[in-house]
Amino acid sequence: MPRHLTDNHHSLHSSHQSPPCLTCRVLLLLDLQVCMLRAPKEGGVPSSTTVYRNIEHILDRARSAKQPPRIIHIRNSGESGDPDAPNSPGWQLVFPTLEHEFIVDKLKNNAFAGTRLAELIPRDAELIVVGMQSDYCVRATCSTALSRGNTVILIKEAHATYDRIEVWNRGMVTTARDVESEIEAELEEAGVNLLCMSDVPHLFSDR
Repeated sequence: MPRHLTDNHHSLHSSHQSPPCLTCRVLLLLDLQVCMLRAPKEGGVPSSTTVYRNIEHILDRARSAKQPPRIIHIRNSGESGDPDAPNSPGWQLVFPTLEHEFIVDKLKNNAFAGTRLAELIPRDAELIVVGMQSDYCVRATCSTALSRGNTVILIKEAHATYDRIEVWNRGMVTTARDVESEIEAELEEAGVNLLCMSDVPHLFSDR
């Protein structure tokens, strides 16, 4: 089983830790859980089919790279009754993890907050980010990574969110695609590098 990294789980200093990550590349998969990658009519994000396919492709590329990145799966734990309540069907990760990959459970949008994620990601590592949700975990985690000094890459069409209901604006709806674009522009202005799916073949090779 992959190693879970919470205060109650295994030490980071296992001899099975792989690949070594002194100065390295990290693929961070944020909240890729059943509840958000279901079909939209069952509660998933509007682009669930496309984003699933794209992230699956990125993960396959990472795992088959000559020098694979460190792969870290982030899993959000909601409260009782939430779609991602711990051990509920919606809480489960969509992509099966490999033995040498890491699972980090979190309670907040920022995946660094209250977790040991910072111990897995050196400050000089290049961080490639995909996952959920663009305007919550993706935004907060990328912002923290930038403040730590990491080079951060966000892959377009490999992160997603839901439509946003503007309750303060007569219930008008901003589409998920527009929200995702807003977050991309905000994070790019802050220093995140945006890449497209067409860049993925070169993502895990020497650049």
